[in-house]
Amino acid sequence: MKQYDHPAPEEFQLAGILHALADPFRLSVVQNLMQKQPQACAPLQDGRPKSSISHHFAVLRKSGVLRTEVVGVTHMNSLRLQDMEARFPGLLAAILAAAEQEEMSVPQPA
Repeated sequence: MKQYDHPAPEEFQLAGILHALADPFRLSVVQNLMQKQPQACAPLQDGRPKSSISHHFAVLRKSGVLRTEVVGVTHMNSLRLQDMEARFPGLLAAILAAAEQEEMSVPQPA
């Protein structure tokens, strides 16, 4: 059974977290997980190929943002909110609030 490596909170690097969340798809995964967690990979795929999804989830895991647990044949994902908050207080909340503000300010096509 596959198990994933997850960095300890003291190993989280600001640049790695910012890189992970700079990608629009990875940011959308985090936004979705803020609404409901844990979640399997499938509902978060947004029609992307499995190889692409694997890469994006690996980036999120390696940065410390995400934890993936194998439950049977399903990979369940959750945010490492307490670890993130302990290492970088307010960072994730600030990024998500800024992303929401940005989404609200984008003009919608007529």
